[in-house]
Amino acid sequence: MLKIYLIRHCQTPGNKLKRYIGTTDEQLSQEGREFLEKLSYPMPESLYVSPLLRCVETAGILFPNKESRIIEELSECNFGEFENKNYKELSGNDNYQKWIDSNGMLPFPGGESREDFKHRSLTGFQKAVTGCIREDVHTAALVVHGGTIMNIMEEYADRPRAFYEWHVGNGCGYEVELEPEQWQKTAKKFQRVRKIDPSLE
Repeated sequence: MLKIYLIRHCQTPGNKLKRYIGTTDEQLSQEGREFLEKLSYPMPESLYVSPLLRCVETAGILFPNKESRIIEELSECNFGEFENKNYKELSGNDNYQKWIDSNGMLPFPGGESREDFKHRSLTGFQKAVTGCIREDVHTAALVVHGGTIMNIMEEYADRPRAFYEWHVGNGCGYEVELEPEQWQKTAKKFQRVRKIDPSLE
């Protein structure tokens, strides 16, 4: 069995202001760093990380001295003209209102569509799983983004749930398990799912 921790990066200044932070390459906030230092995750055999700085920093603090591998496809969504803005700043924007009215299903103007983002996230996740299986490791961690995690969980979780229902806070995530042989041969689904909030444990 392969156990994978899907971990969302800790807080950035933009997160605190409820901005749409996708391709914006922010560092962690001081508050995020302090929160992160209180968290504890088991040391994985393999560590995969989004290329964005907030994930690289989170991984370095959570798993010091552990070599990480960057997977470009695990980056957050490109929010286009909504990037680095919050709902107050977008108030009165016709494109934003249309996106809200669509329940978040329309493509981001000048950015990615849900479908393209999901396909990219799943491609990145499959690269990580393939690496784990090839190297015969039994535990791995992916330090990534909220949207990336929601895409992965919506597709592979052992229970049906809508995209936004898989949301997790900064520093939190999911522990999932999969059977490598079944994963390679049959329908790809997690055998076990557990939500993790290490600040409460």
